[in-house]
Amino acid sequence: MRVKKRLMKTPSNLYRLTPSVVLICASVLSFSLAHAQETIRVSYGGYNETAAPMWVGIDRGIFRKYGIDASMIQVRSGALSVAALVAREVDAVWPAQSTILSTVFGGVKLGCIASPINKIPRLLVVRKDITNLEDLRGKIVGVQSIGGGFWLQTMIIFDSLGIDPDKHGLKFRVIGDGPVIAQALTTGNIDVAAMTYSLSEASLKAGFKSMLDAAEIKAPYQGPSMCALKEVLASRQDFFLRLTKGLAESTAFILDSGNKPDVVKTLMKHLRLTKLEEGESSYKVLRLMTTLDLAPNPAAFKIVQRIVAKVNPKIGQVDIDQIIDSSYVRTLESSGFLPELRKKVK
Repeated sequence: MRVKKRLMKTPSNLYRLTPSVVLICASVLSFSLAHAQETIRVSYGGYNETAAPMWVGIDRGIFRKYGIDASMIQVRSGALSVAALVAREVDAVWPAQSTILSTVFGGVKLGCIASPINKIPRLLVVRKDITNLEDLRGKIVGVQSIGGGFWLQTMIIFDSLGIDPDKHGLKFRVIGDGPVIAQALTTGNIDVAAMTYSLSEASLKAGFKSMLDAAEIKAPYQGPSMCALKEVLASRQDFFLRLTKGLAESTAFILDSGNKPDVVKTLMKHLRLTKLEEGESSYKVLRLMTTLDLAPNPAAFKIVQRIVAKVNPKIGQVDIDQIIDSSYVRTLESSGFLPELRKKVK
């Protein structure tokens, strides 16, 4: 009878162990799912809203939906960003088109697959005594680096105004990032700068002038693009298709006005903004320049090529068709993925 009693207790003992077994299984499953995420490190040089589609996708867990653990690595310039790619310290880059062209001319086989930015939300801010385009002759222009995104946007603005920097004797001075350039303008170290709306506010209140709102330029423009070494793109096509899906969904999240609080939070975090009004101003800029027309734009590349070729004529030899890879965005269009996202945007 004693044996029977012990046997009768056995099912009860097993039942009491079941929760522990479940917890162990859940932990193992969670561990497995976490490690199923493929990582990607993307380097970028611009400290502004152009990186926000990636930031939002990371912060909101959008890339993780597609099995990707993404991170953005900021460096001082586009050139350093590409150097990190060539050294295999990162998997992809988020460079301006000027940097892309210079990189390819240097012998690096780069492919660019998508860009969610199509406007330049900057004002050309000048000193109080500059009243017309002729007054710009011989003036000092502040930029972050020569050949980078800030410089490129400044050159596109001058190009739209019909100003040839060489003929006008413009002197480009490398100052630093946006806030440093804004300070340099205020202190008189530079005369002209293409500044973001938020950074322009203090200067305009102090009496400085805006000669142009670059967002109104009609010429084709495309901001930083998702780019990687061509051999990497060829070997990880499914991965980069999923990455493009995540980028598209992140862009749609930004364009949906119902997500404003979350997007503002991300902008304040990454741009280190302390005031809510600063975050909301940054949000307006981001909404203005963001688009779901992600495919690389040949016309925009050609404009940049013409501008950069003035500094380095050999850039004109670069075959743009060898850089652009529209296949990923084309797949999302034909499959209905992007059309459906456009329908959801409010």
